[in-house]
Amino acid sequence: MLKTLWATIRQGKIELLESTELPEGTRVLVTLLPDDEAGFWLEASQISLDAVWDNTEDDVYAQLLQT
Repeated sequence: MLKTLWATIRQGKIELLESTELPEGTRVLVTLLPDDEAGFWLEASQISLDAVWDNTEDDVYAQLLQT
């Protein structure tokens, strides 16, 4: 499972901005975002998520699950 977590660097260490249960030794991939691009990527991600989750085409699946 892929999961994106926001973090900052403080005194040379990565600090997550939200709490999460990560097992010891979990491998991570860190992507550095320039300060001037971070807002763009956050907004672009939200637009994509809204398009996937907030649409009437998926209503048919909810109806199928009820039967």
